[in-house]
Amino acid sequence: MEAKTFAPGSRIGILGGTFDPIHNGHLAIAEEVRAVYRLDAVIFIPAGTPPHKRGERTAGELRCRMVELAIAGKPYYHVSRLEVEREGPSYTVETLRELHTLYPGVELFLILGADMAIDFPHWRDPAGILAQAHLVAVTRPGVGDDELRTLIAQPVYRAISLLEIPGIDISSTEIRARVRSGSPITDLTPAAIADFIVQQHLY
Repeated sequence: MEAKTFAPGSRIGILGGTFDPIHNGHLAIAEEVRAVYRLDAVIFIPAGTPPHKRGERTAGELRCRMVELAIAGKPYYHVSRLEVEREGPSYTVETLRELHTLYPGVELFLILGADMAIDFPHWRDPAGILAQAHLVAVTRPGVGDDELRTLIAQPVYRAISLLEIPGIDISSTEIRARVRSGSPITDLTPAAIADFIVQQHLY
């Protein structure tokens, strides 16, 4: 993906996550934000070593491959290995800095789930992130938006936009549990991902 070029002024969405595995909820969020904010492209960035998450995860190359399969045929979607290939913990402020170096002059729109957005003040260098990207916080079932509204009412966080997308209640944790129990996941993730999970004996 890093070989891709974007013209200065392009509006580029950034959707990060472990994507272990990527699922229909991720894709629905990307598509809704792309449409609402008139984005030219969305870059999916599988996490390397997230500082806020612990525990085992599928190898980065396999998670990147699943994203590639999920977005196949959609020329406005791309996958980046920036964080997977980075050694040590991955911080969003560093990723944004690298993206601006790779694609000078673009506008970046960082897409966050509501649960992550609520924790945003505790991330590394929130001011540095806000200086480099527009933040779009996407609501999801089970996460009330009252905390988000309280957060973005603070002057320092008013640059965060709130986008409500009802009805998306899928998690990678749920998918992994269903795979372990032998339950179907075809309604939760693209068919190519379900097939890949079987082929690679994941989860």
